[in-house]
Amino acid sequence: MAADKPSSKGQAWFCATGLPSDIIIEVDDMTFHLHKFPLISKSRKIDRLIEEQGKKSSTVTVTKQKQRVTGNEIEEEEETEEYQDQQDDEEEDRYQISLQDFPGGSDAFETAAKFCYGVKIDLSSSTVVPLRCAAEFLEMTDEYSEDNLISKTERFLSQSVFKSLKASIKALKSCESVMTLAESLGIVERLIDSIALRASSTDPTLFGWPVNDGIVEAKGASAQALWNGIETGLRRKALARTSNVESWFEDLALLSLPLFKRLISTLKRRDLSPEVIESCLMCYAKKYIPGTSRSNRKPSSSLAAAISESEQRELLETIISNLPLEKTHSSSSTATRLLFGLLRTANILNASESSKAALEKKIGFQLEQATLDDLLIPSYSYLNETLYDVDCIERILGYFLDGLEERNAAGIEAENEGNNDNIINSSRLPALMLVGKLIDGYLSEIASDANLKPEKFYNLAISLPDQARNFDDGLYRAVDVYLKAHPWIPESEREKICGVLDCQKLTLEACTHAAQNERLPLRAVVQVLFFEQLQLRHAIAGTLLAAETAPMNAGRLSGTRRDDDEEEEEQQDEEEERVAMSRGEQGSTTWRAAVRENQVLRLDMDSMRTRVHQLERECSTMKKVIQKIEKGNPRGSGWRGSLNKRLGCKFKTQVCDSHESTVTETRRRRHHHHQE
Repeated sequence: MAADKPSSKGQAWFCATGLPSDIIIEVDDMTFHLHKFPLISKSRKIDRLIEEQGKKSSTVTVTKQKQRVTGNEIEEEEETEEYQDQQDDEEEDRYQISLQDFPGGSDAFETAAKFCYGVKIDLSSSTVVPLRCAAEFLEMTDEYSEDNLISKTERFLSQSVFKSLKASIKALKSCESVMTLAESLGIVERLIDSIALRASSTDPTLFGWPVNDGIVEAKGASAQALWNGIETGLRRKALARTSNVESWFEDLALLSLPLFKRLISTLKRRDLSPEVIESCLMCYAKKYIPGTSRSNRKPSSSLAAAISESEQRELLETIISNLPLEKTHSSSSTATRLLFGLLRTANILNASESSKAALEKKIGFQLEQATLDDLLIPSYSYLNETLYDVDCIERILGYFLDGLEERNAAGIEAENEGNNDNIINSSRLPALMLVGKLIDGYLSEIASDANLKPEKFYNLAISLPDQARNFDDGLYRAVDVYLKAHPWIPESEREKICGVLDCQKLTLEACTHAAQNERLPLRAVVQVLFFEQLQLRHAIAGTLLAAETAPMNAGRLSGTRRDDDEEEEEQQDEEEERVAMSRGEQGSTTWRAAVRENQVLRLDMDSMRTRVHQLERECSTMKKVIQKIEKGNPRGSGWRGSLNKRLGCKFKTQVCDSHESTVTETRRRRHHHHQE
């Protein structure tokens, strides 16, 4: 039966067919004025309800007819009562049905009514599940009527929804309003299995975390995929991939927590890659948990503002418990920053200790990806006197070192088995050095805290092995800041704090600063001066040795050039390999620093040579003055005798005499050499 398009007027819905409606159906707060024949042709439930109501109305009609016969015997009945009875008869001809707890509400019933009238309906992934449940409630089966609504919605689910990842997620979201009936029909389970299947078979590069980094890389690649200002196919593919990544995770984050937990459990049972699971959890946490980012304290979803503290705690513990413990290949600084945000939120919400420990261990396995700002976790407990939670960072560092030992053991086993897997060994040392630099910066930041005990500072400073630092300049800066902020600590504690420094690893600038630093204890200053002089002595000795061996090497090369060609080539090859290795390990920055240190060393040597000449001239002048004084006081009763009596010491001029003679002889030899 074809019909005109229905229209909705306020809270009442009318079907404009030109015929008066004979049935009124109430769904929620909407009243539908319809016709019974189109409805009973498709819905068995409405047919049964009309039949039941028809039996009741026939009984009521017989009773009223008897009352009318009795009333006709009374001639004094008023006309108003007859008119009212006629109105009652017209209302009784209409059927009134109230459908309580209708699945999908008035929108789903409106779509089902249109289907009964033969109006074309448009199905989508967001509306097909409520409509399928509505069809089940109205019993619109193929046994009752051919090509009914149940079969139509099932075909759409099989042909469109289950074959698309995004459509399955949207359909799963729509199940929340009809969860009981959708669960009994098995729709929820089928949608979750479809999402897990599609996620495992999709290109894994789409799930690389973080999502924003992947989007930036895709946009960067698309920007480069231009040739003479013409958009190429690579650019279009990159933009399509970017929109796909964005929409997939945005749709996933719209699920309620119970559905999301079931989905994650199914993904883990199917042994999906940890990168996909971690990406899903991180996106969901970023949308609903506040405080995951320092720049944006508010959650990205407006629905999260209505979530109570207990619900946020439950959500946070659920996400932490499902996070893969091992370090994923797609871990980056953005993912690590989000983990630190979750840890700060866990401290604020008083999450369970097991959740905090699991999160700290997860962070420890990728600590080299963190920044100094991530480590500055405020101390939320009244038991901690310090401004920042130093104990938490110490535990995270312990997890990092434990993971480093496990990777070291795995690398040794791989080498013993004969596998040429040098990736683990080569990546172990840079990670340790990055963490060493990070901890030195953290120590410098927390050193100004007046409540930081020397034991905590000392324990955190010595927790790293010696290989973590090429130079101790960063650690020296932290020690200097701590001593400046804690001038009241005793000398023994100062010496203990300075004991974390390795003076042999201090650069020339740090040694110069330490030698003039009044805050350092005397023993530390003496050690710095000793190693500084030792470095200068080695540098001068190396320079002199190179100057002496240069002519000898030149003579040998001129006499035996042909015999040493092969050795020279080997030495050059070794030198090139050594330079390449040094560049690979330290980079161009370390190379420039070494050149700069050599220049500074040469300037220091020149200044020392100038100072020696000045001392020679001063010594010569002092000798002349002493000789004049001795000539004016031949008896020895001059200034020397008075000083001997007052100070009880004797001055000897032999050092100056011998030194002067040595200098004079040296100058004479130089002058004689120049004349020759």
